[in-house]
Amino acid sequence: MIKRTLCFSNPAYLSLTNSQLVIKMPEVEKADLPESFKESTVRTVPIEDIGVVVLDNRQITITQGAIEAMLENNCAIITCDGSHLPVGLMLPLCGNTTQSERFREQIDASLPLKKQLWQQTVQCKIHNQAAVLKQTRGAVVKNMLAWENDVRSGDADNLEGRAAAYYWRNMFPDVADFTRDRDGVAPNNLLNYGYAILRAVVARSLVASGLMPTLGIHHHNKYNAYCLADDIMEPYRPYIDLLVTSITAKFGYPEELTTELKRELLIIPVLDVVIGGQRSPLMTAVAQTTASLYKCFSGDARKIVYPVIEV
Repeated sequence: MIKRTLCFSNPAYLSLTNSQLVIKMPEVEKADLPESFKESTVRTVPIEDIGVVVLDNRQITITQGAIEAMLENNCAIITCDGSHLPVGLMLPLCGNTTQSERFREQIDASLPLKKQLWQQTVQCKIHNQAAVLKQTRGAVVKNMLAWENDVRSGDADNLEGRAAAYYWRNMFPDVADFTRDRDGVAPNNLLNYGYAILRAVVARSLVASGLMPTLGIHHHNKYNAYCLADDIMEPYRPYIDLLVTSITAKFGYPEELTTELKRELLIIPVLDVVIGGQRSPLMTAVAQTTASLYKCFSGDARKIVYPVIEV
């Protein structure tokens, strides 16, 4: 079942009643209004239907019971800062019945295996970037497809970086000297928000597959708690880029992330992708990817299953 993504950009009271997330508006609760009217404004969502929650207002109050219930149902909770950019991610500590066994297999994965998995990841990322660049900008991508084929174990030649430099130089031609930078000019803000949603979806799925999002196959920053999520999301990033190009075509390059823009980005978990020759919502595809990653760690497979965009 596809889980829902909820974003709260206005003040709200969030609590738990009968396995339902109860949503109330503070201005209504505090006002001198008939109880019948107040009750009519209350909204509820089954906890089991929620996959990602974005808390994007400093006047949101959420109960411990609601947090506990969401985490028990493997929900990812994202918190945003005063600039409306995601700054925190909360995930359950346990998401699989054989978690300790799976942790051990992940920890014991050999360096050659991890290098091969990173090779596959980079190849798929470059392929999908080339497809997006050709599809949206009509750019020449023969060089990127050549780099995809030339990626060696562990990407020893850093072809990921070479492809990224070419990709971003051509991705937003309307923006002078555009560079991909978290603190850079628009549409970096749209990309930041979209990648944060994607990261939460991937991290949530890794936990569900019994894996530690912290231990990456390539990323290894000691200050990063989600190195593996950052690894596995790489081939999915072009889907976010594709979505952002459609948003900029409609809204231009806005400096502020409005509610309307966030609404456009919150469809990320249900974006249509092709994986294993079959169409699937992105969230379901991520679950297939993380399940295949565990099989690689356990020795039952040698290849991660990723979605592919046709060039």
